[in-house]
Amino acid sequence: MFSRAAHGPSGRPFRSLSLVAAAGGRPFGSFGITGYIARIIDVDVLGDPYRLRILSDGQQYADPDGDAERAGISCAQWPLFGQLWPAGQSLAEAMSVDAVAGKRILELGCGIGLASLVLQRRGADVLATDVHPMAETFLAYNAALNGLPAVQFRRLDWTRARPELGRFDLIIAGDVLYERGQAEALAGVILDYAADGADVVVTDAGRGYASKLTAALAARGFVHRPPIALPLPLRGPVATMRFEREWVAA
Repeated sequence: MFSRAAHGPSGRPFRSLSLVAAAGGRPFGSFGITGYIARIIDVDVLGDPYRLRILSDGQQYADPDGDAERAGISCAQWPLFGQLWPAGQSLAEAMSVDAVAGKRILELGCGIGLASLVLQRRGADVLATDVHPMAETFLAYNAALNGLPAVQFRRLDWTRARPELGRFDLIIAGDVLYERGQAEALAGVILDYAADGADVVVTDAGRGYASKLTAALAARGFVHRPPIALPLPLRGPVATMRFEREWVAA
């Protein structure tokens, strides 16, 4: 049974249903300390409904095989991927109106994958990536929950380039600037995968690193551009930044 919850990240209400899941992604049942609690929420993306499985709160943790620890993800960082953050919904809303036909699109730090799901529903060629060991499981579950084909996914460590992934015409990321040094790291990974003339869209929750990202991208040949206007105003302190690769750095 659904119960009324707080308003969603963009100010619109959603409903939630709690459930318990095992670390391996099974949907129901109690699994003790190796499990995590998840819930299902209904989200509105500029009038289009989505249903998402997210973690129940920021206290969840399940790393029985040490995968997250080996990836450098602490117990405090572990649940961050599994939330619907305001900047994540802002990115999904931007992707619902952006020009995507004929473009290869890369999402960095996809988390639960809402932006990639929006792109998948639009028929875009999108590759979702994240370093978190549970991101692929949640993305696959959420695609099925919305009646969509599986979204392409690759686990991606920003410190280790994967040239076999190729280059992309549009690179997107939502709420990935939350620690010192991440602006420089994000600029570096964008350069690794950006095609000549590529566009970059980053939504930021205002933690003070946006100007550092702008400077880091400018040093790599990216010019700041105005974001595409959305039909509805967004609430909260989220900024949508857009960049274009104008020249190839030496």
